[in-house]
Amino acid sequence: MLSKKSQYAFKALAYLTEKFNDGPVLISDIAKKKKIPLKFLENILLELKKADILDSKKGKGGGYFLKQRPEKIKVATIIRLVNGPIAMLPCVSLYFYERCKNCNEKHCYLHDMMVEVRDATLQIVENRTLKDLSEHE
Repeated sequence: MLSKKSQYAFKALAYLTEKFNDGPVLISDIAKKKKIPLKFLENILLELKKADILDSKKGKGGGYFLKQRPEKIKVATIIRLVNGPIAMLPCVSLYFYERCKNCNEKHCYLHDMMVEVRDATLQIVENRTLKDLSEHE
């Protein structure tokens, strides 16, 4: 399940995608337009900046902006940065793998089923970008 933080991140990123050719956008404008609590949004945008998704400019005409073109930023990347693993179980995660206690992955139906769920989810989120997201916003 996507956290509220992830949902806010996607709303903010969709807005920054819409404004991509307009230059930096003030945090207060994003918060107001997308109805995101300002303090929460500040933390989200700072996290995305540290991950090289966003950059910022200070002073007059300053604000946040996408560091790459929106069609280059995959939805899966944002989910992993803000929400964590895409897989529903740690034993099937590609980037956050952890072996489950008291489980034999070779003979576990739940593991096998969750691999299918992960793969189906990845098929969608690895092939969608911020541009796709903003076009449907």
